[in-house]
Amino acid sequence: MIKKQNHIIKFNEINSNTVPNYYEYGFVINSIKTKLFEEFGFEFKMYADEETTNEIWEILEGDLQHNNTEVTLISHIFDGIETVTISSNHTDEKLEFVLKPRITNGLYYYPKFNVALAQSPIFQSHSDMNHDLVFAKDDMCMVEFLAYILQRKREYIRNHVTVFTDMEDGVDSKKEKITTLVTRDDVFLEENLKKEIYRSIDEFFSESGGFFKTYNIPYKRGILLYGKPGNGKTTLVKSIANSISAPVAYWQITEFTSSYSIHEVFSTVAKMAPMVLVIEDIDSMPEDVRSVFLNTLDGATSKEGIFLIGTTNYPEKIDPALINRAGRFDRAYEIKLPTEELRYEYLLKKEITQFISQEAVGKVVKETKGFSFAQLNELYTSIALQWHYDRTVNIDGLCAELKADNKNNKKRSWDSELNSQSVGFQF
Repeated sequence: MIKKQNHIIKFNEINSNTVPNYYEYGFVINSIKTKLFEEFGFEFKMYADEETTNEIWEILEGDLQHNNTEVTLISHIFDGIETVTISSNHTDEKLEFVLKPRITNGLYYYPKFNVALAQSPIFQSHSDMNHDLVFAKDDMCMVEFLAYILQRKREYIRNHVTVFTDMEDGVDSKKEKITTLVTRDDVFLEENLKKEIYRSIDEFFSESGGFFKTYNIPYKRGILLYGKPGNGKTTLVKSIANSISAPVAYWQITEFTSSYSIHEVFSTVAKMAPMVLVIEDIDSMPEDVRSVFLNTLDGATSKEGIFLIGTTNYPEKIDPALINRAGRFDRAYEIKLPTEELRYEYLLKKEITQFISQEAVGKVVKETKGFSFAQLNELYTSIALQWHYDRTVNIDGLCAELKADNKNNKKRSWDSELNSQSVGFQF
């Protein structure tokens, strides 16, 4: 039997009548601790998990999914509750169903660290809910285990992007596997601009920020990418994610973004540093929390080891204070409409010459002045479809059609947005 602790209220001295609600909870805890004592011969200490933002459970799920020998299943807790989860893997190529060990209702153990984990349902008269239970032999074991958790987190997210989405009930965090690899060769920018951005990225993650330490520069960096939609901001960010070994996270701002979610995201990414944090459509930050966001950027340690990338299609909505104060966004880069040279290179990269002649490519390049890369891609698709069905391509007709669409889109969306009142960031 487990040795008694120096507590005022002891489970073995109460019953369901004296302290009914605690008894229902304590019965589960006592049963788990008894099982652990029987298995390993020593008493386990219980820990509250209030600050890890679910990292422990994410790594447990990953270890189970990859059949990591570091963790073993000791026992299931309740005999009438599910032990396996039916899930699916959905990629661009296929959809398949898989069976995964269920974390809830399982007692898992890391022998190397003498740490046990359980997510257990507890059935009480007033409610039924799951409890996250963390046990360790002593504090030293727990400290070593937490170091393992951080190491494993960095390993697991290398081929994934962590996506934070602000929801009504808090921050939703999930990992998305990078399925479409984008290389730096896939990015079409003016050469000097491309070189400057990538050099800044590479230097930040080279030798754990050795450049910054050598020259006594704060180890944090922020750039803002702005410009009309469809000109490659997202492609640029994807290429960065694919070409560095550091973790990358996306933060999706919504109407539910709050001071809590801002704190939650920055607290989480600080544990992943050095890393890249991408904030898409940063101009959509709700007005009532913008001062909190700016104050967080100004914090002494909030961005330590973080390369921050903000993107916006509407720079006129962002107050200049966001980029005019050191420590927020250090540089702002305009991602412009592609030049004639870039349009030509892009269409050749798409292998458009399988449908039209080299001379015709030159004509298309001339006719598509003012087109974004997204519109060039649509033109390529139209050419491919027409060639596939008719074995001929009406370049003049397709270009005229897309130019008309381009003109209408500018009138409806971009120009109307430019004429709208700027919201701006406030101090």
